[in-house]
Amino acid sequence: MNTEWDALPDTIKTFMTALDARKDDRALATFTADAVVTDEGRDHTGRDEIRAWLSASVSGSEYTYTTEFTGATTTATGVDVGQHLEGDFPGGVVDLHYRFVLDGELISRLVIEP
Repeated sequence: MNTEWDALPDTIKTFMTALDARKDDRALATFTADAVVTDEGRDHTGRDEIRAWLSASVSGSEYTYTTEFTGATTTATGVDVGQHLEGDFPGGVVDLHYRFVLDGELISRLVIEP
């Protein structure tokens, strides 16, 4: 089922907004204590590893970029959010999928991939 931005769970909107604003603590607060984030094929498990991932790949990034929400799909297992990024990173343009699984109000699993 297609989902508009306003209809997304608040936790996902908070995470995506915090990620765009490079606000690590706000993004980290959306995860369960034992959450797993998979980005570039690597797992980051628990808040300490997720904090390090956020610090290195998001707020510590040497690249600047813009993001645009391209749509979302809600399934029985979670929510898939599409983002279009353009910037000064290698390749300059990428479309990413953020695949979320929620546990109550918090994110228990996030997979980021093209």
